[in-house]
Amino acid sequence: MIETDRRRALCAGVGLLAAGALTTGCAATGPAPAPDRPPAPESPGPPGKAHRPAPAAPAPRRIPGLPAQITHGPRTRPQVALTFHGQGDPAIAKALLTEAEKAGAKVTVLAVGSWLDDHPDMARRILDGGHDLGNHTLHHLGINDMPEAEAYAEITGCADRLRRLTGSIGTWFRPSRTPTATPLVVRLAHRAGYPHVLGYDVDSLDFTSPGAPAVTRTIAGGIREGSVVSLHFGYADTVAALPAVLEELERRGLRAVTTTELLT
Repeated sequence: MIETDRRRALCAGVGLLAAGALTTGCAATGPAPAPDRPPAPESPGPPGKAHRPAPAAPAPRRIPGLPAQITHGPRTRPQVALTFHGQGDPAIAKALLTEAEKAGAKVTVLAVGSWLDDHPDMARRILDGGHDLGNHTLHHLGINDMPEAEAYAEITGCADRLRRLTGSIGTWFRPSRTPTATPLVVRLAHRAGYPHVLGYDVDSLDFTSPGAPAVTRTIAGGIREGSVVSLHFGYADTVAALPAVLEELERRGLRAVTTTELLT
């Protein structure tokens, strides 16, 4: 069990991080090369933001028997996937990753491309922790409402950044500002090299900043074997709620694993 005093200490420090929660945007780029192309040379990143290259990341792959759009994993395994929209203050992101790792949990991060531009070292931090790293578009806008060319640029723009930083376009693609993608966006994701689109069946609603207890209650009320939970990096409530969420998973005999582990 996760110690109560450690949870209290973590929550006490969350207020210092809350002011850093933010969202960002950036310009779209052209289509990504085919996913089996050898890794491109390491990008120097934005001026003044020196960083080490991330370790080689796994490429996306088709998983036999799974649909093109996935919202949950097998209901017969004592596992769940905690998936995070990768955006916001990197201090909050690092606090979440550290807390998960202390409990032996692995997570999935769907990164926003502009966030990777601003914080390229986060790609390495995520992969070094043994977590999944995927694509959550470039601007984090409503992709289902975009014309085809703009939607494709959103997917491939983020894929370009992931490839430059890790040698891979990322393990999963999640559409932005929607729990499920339209058939067009599913086709575009496939064209960009993602055999599956990753949705979710439990929305934590942490982005509404309802307070840590409310985030925990929402997850506890919806989670079950095979669930894919939607969470966010950029909100202090999520950091404060995570110890209790992991404690609840342990109480139910569930284990937080990467989406790849959940589905394969």
